[in-house]
Amino acid sequence: MNDLAQRALLPAGLSDMLPPAAGHEAAVVERMMSVSAARGYERVKPPLVEFEDSLLAGSGVAMAPHTFRLMDPISQRMMGVRADITLQVARIAATRLVNAPRPLRLSYAGQVLRVRGDDMRPERQVGQVGAELIGSAAAEADAEAVTLAVAALEAVGVVNLTVDLSSPKLVPAILAGMPRSEADERRLRHALDHKDAGAVALLGGGASKTLIALLRAAGPADDALAAMKRLQLPAAAAAEAERVAEVVALVRAQRSGARLTFDPVENRGFEYHHGLCFTLFAGRVRGELGRGGRYPAGENIRPGSGEPATGFTLYLDSILRAIPPPASARRMFISHGAAPEIAEKLRGEGWITVAGLAPAGDVAVEAKRMGCSHALVDGAARAIK
Repeated sequence: MNDLAQRALLPAGLSDMLPPAAGHEAAVVERMMSVSAARGYERVKPPLVEFEDSLLAGSGVAMAPHTFRLMDPISQRMMGVRADITLQVARIAATRLVNAPRPLRLSYAGQVLRVRGDDMRPERQVGQVGAELIGSAAAEADAEAVTLAVAALEAVGVVNLTVDLSSPKLVPAILAGMPRSEADERRLRHALDHKDAGAVALLGGGASKTLIALLRAAGPADDALAAMKRLQLPAAAAAEAERVAEVVALVRAQRSGARLTFDPVENRGFEYHHGLCFTLFAGRVRGELGRGGRYPAGENIRPGSGEPATGFTLYLDSILRAIPPPASARRMFISHGAAPEIAEKLRGEGWITVAGLAPAGDVAVEAKRMGCSHALVDGAARAIK
């Protein structure tokens, strides 16, 4: 490897985004943010780095394995580079906006950095767009989070969307009062996550039949909820299932064509969430487009006293794979010495103008070299072949 190639080398999981992809991503972000803004969500902008004792406390503990740490040379305190923006927004709500009227609607867009990627998302730096609804425990809030996420994705051209609902509190409600070691708990959770009915039968004890029935119930939301109604669930578990049914009905009332599925035992990827959660997928697109759900906002600031909150985070890398590439821009080459008002008029008509900085022998050749689709020749637009 020569010296130039060595200098251009980037760490694993990090990459440059070049034209036109970088501009396309920025336009996608603004379209999604405008959907949130139109529904009353106000934008916030947390810092890239903050002290780890607030970033990783309370619910933030779940993000500790994903977080880069560094020493602040000014305060001599440890800081973390954010691996997720949701908890930062929750901190803002619990501190700087603690006296703002509830429910509080906030939105955000920015980059996050994680210690390592995974098989589905090897990238370590990922763009996020999201919204948080803080201060309401109502089912209507859950439904609003789901429908807003769907609307934002559809606004940028995502099709064939599926919303996969889950309820991380459902299985613990079924297992409550059944003593088991932490190791057995982990093994059972692993078996449920991997849909291993044989292992669930061995590890589930008196709840085995119910847990296996839940495994088999996963599928279209209406069918899954109907199957769960036939089970004899503990009161707390039945309440969780009823909450999912209520949210499904509310989402259907707003978006009758929404494709909803429900997996009663799914828990993977919801590090700090509880209550109803959801994951967004699109047909033939690798990885999830986003995740969302219930969490206690501000618990990383005041442990044990978090506000009820729900929201979602959308992942730009997956979204860009799910939508059409940008249309070719109309770029007009303006010869050196042309009057400035000519280019100004063209920009007002929607053209991108590229000014020649020196006289060109052949305007058409120079226009093509500069990536322009047209050139201004004798005061008229001329297509470049």
